[in-house]
Amino acid sequence: MLNNIQIAAAVAVSFLCTAFLRLLPFLFFRKDKQIPPFIQYLGKVLSSAIMAVLVIYCLRNTGTGSFQSGVAQIAAVLFTAVIHLWKKNTYLSITAGTVFYMMLVHLLLA
Repeated sequence: MLNNIQIAAAVAVSFLCTAFLRLLPFLFFRKDKQIPPFIQYLGKVLSSAIMAVLVIYCLRNTGTGSFQSGVAQIAAVLFTAVIHLWKKNTYLSITAGTVFYMMLVHLLLA
C-alpha cells in the first residue's frame, strides 16, 4: 500500500513529465522558424487517424456479445458520425454519441 508521500511523488513526477512533453514543441519550433512540412502533415492527419483507431478498438468485440449490445454500439457510431457530419463539432458529436449509446444500453439491455 502506498503512503501519502509516495502518492504525492508519483503525482509530481507525472506532472513534470506531462509539463515537459507539452513544453517540448515550443522549444523545438519557435515562432521565428518554419515548421517542417512533415510536422504540418502530421498535425492535419493524426487526429483523424487516432479517432479511427479508437473506433476500431471500441468495436473490436462487437460480434462476440449479445445482439442488442452490437446493435447499440453500431447505432451509436452511426449516430455520432451523422451528428459530426451535420454540425462539424467534435465535442458535440462525441457527447451526443455517448449519451445516445448509454440510452440504448439502458433501454435495450435493461
